[in-house]
Amino acid sequence: MDLGLKGKVAIVTGGSKGIGYETACQLLKEGAKLAICGRGKEALDKAVQSIYADTGEKVLGIQADVSKADDCIRLIEETMAHYGSLHILINNAGTSSAHGFEDVTAEMWEEDINLKLFGAINCSREAVKHMKTGGGGSIVNITAVIGKSPPASSLPTSATRAAGIALTKAMSRDLGKYSIRVNTVCIGLIRSSQIEEKKWKKTAGHLTWEEFSSDPKHDIPLGRIGETSEAAKVIAFLASDAASYVSGTSVNVDGGKGAVD
Repeated sequence: MDLGLKGKVAIVTGGSKGIGYETACQLLKEGAKLAICGRGKEALDKAVQSIYADTGEKVLGIQADVSKADDCIRLIEETMAHYGSLHILINNAGTSSAHGFEDVTAEMWEEDINLKLFGAINCSREAVKHMKTGGGGSIVNITAVIGKSPPASSLPTSATRAAGIALTKAMSRDLGKYSIRVNTVCIGLIRSSQIEEKKWKKTAGHLTWEEFSSDPKHDIPLGRIGETSEAAKVIAFLASDAASYVSGTSVNVDGGKGAVD
């Protein structure tokens, strides 16, 4: 299927690793032009080089911390200066921060909200200005299934992800008149360096990845942990013209585990 991404300009925040990196590669393979951002220059430079090795395409790497409003503005401005237009924004930057309510300090709340919620708000605010003058666009907010059904000791992430899901719906209703679509992809258990280090190697290092991934204790109906490429394909679809009449929705990428649609 042709996703209609050829020549479209996209930004992926948190694009130096994990789902962001795979999404960048997927968009490039579909013909998009790309900018990625990350907080660490070394990891960002490595990602730019690796993406070129994987896809044969060059991307614009911009060092930016989206928890800072000024960096969000600069990210959009530098992308516009380089490419001249902007059609797609993937708000992917974020980390996992899961603790019991009483263990979350005020500083932890502020850091998580600034990164996951205000990062998406501030990047989107600047991107929308250019999408409006360009005739429309697509924003995909990456959230998590625990934002719909939070387990115990999942704060502050579950709360900020829930806010991101609500933000998506509200934005879609406000921005539809400008032909700007807004959707969210709610991530479940997807292979990442964090899962590999903290859950697999630390607690079950005697198992192969395939054995660990398919362990029944994960309670995943599809029987395994997902791969980053599987999430990236869904994100690319929602960002594309192939999803031209899809807006305001939240899609779970969790192998069927989520308790809420």
